[in-house]
Amino acid sequence: MIRYRRPLKLNIGLIIFSILFFYLVFTVYSYMRRPKIRFYEVETGGMVNDTGHTGLILRTEDVQTAPVPGYINYYIREGKRAAVGTRIYSLDETGSLRKYLEENSSNTDSLSEQNLRELKSRLSGFAVSYEPNSFKGVYDSRDSIQSALSEYTSMNVLYSLDQTLRDNGITFTQVTSPESGVVSFNVDSYEGLTADQVTAEHFDSGSYRPSWLTAGELADSGMPIYKIIPSEDWQVVFPLTEEEDARYADRQSLRILIKGYDTPLTGDFHELTGADGGRYGVLTFHQFMVRFVSDRYLDFQIVSGTDSGLKIPRSAITEKLFFTVPKEYLTNGGNSVNAGFIAERYAQDGTAEAVFVPAEIFYESTDSCYIDASGKGPLNAGDYIIRPGSDERYQIGATANLQGVYNINKGYAVFKQIEIIEENDEYVTIRRGTSYGLNVFDHILLNGSEGSEGEPIYQR
Repeated sequence: MIRYRRPLKLNIGLIIFSILFFYLVFTVYSYMRRPKIRFYEVETGGMVNDTGHTGLILRTEDVQTAPVPGYINYYIREGKRAAVGTRIYSLDETGSLRKYLEENSSNTDSLSEQNLRELKSRLSGFAVSYEPNSFKGVYDSRDSIQSALSEYTSMNVLYSLDQTLRDNGITFTQVTSPESGVVSFNVDSYEGLTADQVTAEHFDSGSYRPSWLTAGELADSGMPIYKIIPSEDWQVVFPLTEEEDARYADRQSLRILIKGYDTPLTGDFHELTGADGGRYGVLTFHQFMVRFVSDRYLDFQIVSGTDSGLKIPRSAITEKLFFTVPKEYLTNGGNSVNAGFIAERYAQDGTAEAVFVPAEIFYESTDSCYIDASGKGPLNAGDYIIRPGSDERYQIGATANLQGVYNINKGYAVFKQIEIIEENDEYVTIRRGTSYGLNVFDHILLNGSEGSEGEPIYQR
């Protein structure tokens, strides 16, 4: 008996599936093994000085005192603008109003939606600027919020109970504003202080003790109750080191970045000598005073650059070696608009001929242009180029380093020269609009040492 071998039947579907499976495995493996390069997107902006400053806020502040003794109740909130004759607070001399409010507090202590939003805003501001080591800031914020809470409650009650109080024969002294301006209940001893009177002791925020009178407290006659700020102009005075004194001596304005605020502010700037002989900087602003009406100190950093520059990390900066060629040898070839050089080439029979060679220009100085010296370019050391319109020859060989970064917009590394304007430990500001430089939103290697000219880049 002879056995016949069954013919081999190929399953085309299984073969195709196997090929696809192994290709997928290979692709995933290759991707996992492929080095991932981090990149940075170029942005505009100046340099932020790492040195933090604490400034003393000075304003025109007119302190108003209690005309008679009594329990205080408010009609207006902190930071609100009052016109002449606006009711600011009342003084309950007999205590009858205070007694009535206590007896009817269950019906009158609700807060409006606007009150709740303002309290949430205060809490959010505190959370943004909170520092674990600054216990004083916690107490100041607590006092401010407690004052605001009692102020809202008192204000809501009094506005709704005016007629009821009159019907019950309850009398109290109402105090109105003698001038128009922003109202603040944060009274301290620095009202009336001018920039030239400032000393180092004024910057000891640990000993700073503002007074916050809450609704229901007893105020004596002549006690400071609130202050009116009639002008939007305000100043920030801060100490200067010798280095800063020299650095900003010729500046007429400075931009600062305030802690907890994303938008920088620009103020008029000048320097002066304080009452203790120290050197101080004075920033004058003409708007946004109401944002900081409850503050006496301001933490900020100086933005020392300008928006005309580009901001990049220091880690992206690297150096590359280039051939330097006299600019008079640079030309355009025939009908081509590409820049390049007329190179001397030799045929197999030894005869010389002039050939136009396109070349990428990485930078131009006053008398030289810079071309690739990595060996991957069209010209190498020892090659001769011919000056257009003459028989003068120049041998490629002189080199120089350029400082720059690797641009990866096209999926491969391209060196771009940079001109540094200002720098700090982490970032530099470079000149914008240079012929062979960067533009805003360009992608560059975050670590310049990881790149090389023409290398494919896989961004992540």
